[in-house]
Amino acid sequence: MLVLQPRFKSFDEYLAYEDDTDQLYELFNGELIAVPTESGLNFEIATFLLLKLAEIVGYRRVRGHGLELEVHGEPKNRFPDLTIIREEHIAQLAKRNTIRLLMLPPLLVVEVVSPGELQRERDYIAKRQQYQACSIPEYWIVNPQTQSILVLELVSENYQEVGNFEGSMAIQSPTFPQLSLTVNEIFKDL
Repeated sequence: MLVLQPRFKSFDEYLAYEDDTDQLYELFNGELIAVPTESGLNFEIATFLLLKLAEIVGYRRVRGHGLELEVHGEPKNRFPDLTIIREEHIAQLAKRNTIRLLMLPPLLVVEVVSPGELQRERDYIAKRQQYQACSIPEYWIVNPQTQSILVLELVSENYQEVGNFEGSMAIQSPTFPQLSLTVNEIFKDL
């Protein structure tokens, strides 16, 4: 039996949809696109960063891959590998782990680049533009292939490079200056 997926006219209509599974979907031109599961390596890196950042902001403000962000453009939502939310988001996300455009943006979004040119372009170009349009103050692009971390800071509505960190360089976070972490610490067991 062929089951047709619904077509949504708005993000609110999509949010009301429930298929009784744990599958994550991106909403693209009104249609659901299943989000593939993360690789073990990407998950490992995101978990390591989650633990390090939770030491600074507390575990309730650090969200892994399941946090959904409504964004401008297509697709209409993203599931970052790691997100640092604001204190007020905790109560707002109690029923559904979705940050809407009408809410304040999260403080930091981290994407771990998967292998392949398409994935690289999504993280370095498409997601960068979408997160910038959402006024997310800081965006990290963690690239396991080059073992580097590009840190971007929102300045006058545009992302500016704080630095492209490699090797023994300490990562400089404008939002979390108390962070004490080198790139080598993240990639040491890879």
